[in-house]
Amino acid sequence: MKGTIADGGVGVLLLHEYAEALLAAEPALDFIEVMPENWARFGGRRRRIFDACRERWPAVGHSISLSVGGPEPLDDELLRAVAGLGLEWWSDHLCFGRIGGGYTHALLPLPHSEEAAAHVVGRVQAVQARLGRELVLENVATYARLPDDALAEPVFVRTVIEEADCGLLLDIGNVLVNAHNHGLAPEAYVDALPLARVREIHVAGHRPRGSLLIDDHTGPVPEAVWSLYRWTIRKAGRAIPTIVEWETDLPPVEVLLAEVARARRESALALEGL
Repeated sequence: MKGTIADGGVGVLLLHEYAEALLAAEPALDFIEVMPENWARFGGRRRRIFDACRERWPAVGHSISLSVGGPEPLDDELLRAVAGLGLEWWSDHLCFGRIGGGYTHALLPLPHSEEAAAHVVGRVQAVQARLGRELVLENVATYARLPDDALAEPVFVRTVIEEADCGLLLDIGNVLVNAHNHGLAPEAYVDALPLARVREIHVAGHRPRGSLLIDDHTGPVPEAVWSLYRWTIRKAGRAIPTIVEWETDLPPVEVLLAEVARARRESALALEGL
């Protein structure tokens, strides 16, 4: 059954590869997630498709280039683009991605330290003051620990979110990837987070590469992700807006929408009996 963002609706990350198919299918999406970098700076046919999707469904923003943990000045062009889109909310990643004036095209990890947390908190507060709205930060997948790590990962995430007074985008797949890669307990990771501040959840696929799990957003969503998703919804005690991310080896749009339907069922199942 279709819902709304406010009551924990489910949607998809909007990719230009299947945007027209979504419009033609007229699916019961509650909302879409858009990357400003992929849409806001384009005109012509892509912009017309984007505008049609925006008219059809409520939209939230999710960018990859803010580099909130980095040393570079904040990207004024990105902030202006986000401000002009009229999105329900906007998220980016708890990481850095700009060095020496250039974008690395990667979500690079931050040291889990008090110093790094304080740096990010100041940057988040500057963004929120400039836009006059809350920024939502996503926990990222990582593949190595840094020598300056002094805090457990969920403690670092919680410290930033609470001290910056911002929202959390909880990527369930990233929790599982990091739990595998770094020997963490995924349920304990979730329990340590400020779940009242979770504005949105991501579910997505991952694949093994050697001894690591790699977050590559290939679907379908693994059973372990759905299990932790149910755990999270139960712990939070409420339905949480959820986006299905499927960005590589794209399936027919009907397969993608089946994942959306499953997210609705899993959320409802988690809340039964509460």
